[in-house]
Amino acid sequence: MVEIVPPHAEFTIRELAETFDVTARTLRYYEQKGLLSPKRKGANRIYSAADRARLVLILRGKRVGFALSDIKEMLDLEALDQGGKTHLEAAIVRFRARIKDLRRQRDDIDGALSELEAGCRWMEERVENREPSEDIKHRARAFEALAAARLAPWSSAIEEDA
Repeated sequence: MVEIVPPHAEFTIRELAETFDVTARTLRYYEQKGLLSPKRKGANRIYSAADRARLVLILRGKRVGFALSDIKEMLDLEALDQGGKTHLEAAIVRFRARIKDLRRQRDDIDGALSELEAGCRWMEERVENREPSEDIKHRARAFEALAAARLAPWSSAIEEDA
């Protein structure tokens, strides 16, 4: 669910860190990289609703595998006033490449999941069908016959003593 934030809302570093489950250090790092630009009130950082919205986009970009430099460039597209078409075309190329990479990763993951599920089904069938193979049965009969033959002299000796 998308939370609606008033445009004039302000947030402390602690509030944003808790809301988005990131550290204050992460937010300061994003500021250092030029991704966020909080105002200052004394030594305190005060984040605007726009900073909060940028943070949502930063975290979403990180989640799908974009580098921070790529995310910064995409966020900076908002501020373009000249040469916008060239920058937008370059961004489209990067977006399309990332989409292709993500689809390839999804295909790899789908393939791995299919293989793991098939392996689980095979193992579950083995657990359900614990009937030993014919080879195991043959070996067991041979072992039982050998054991009986070796124990027979002792068995008869015990019966004679009784």
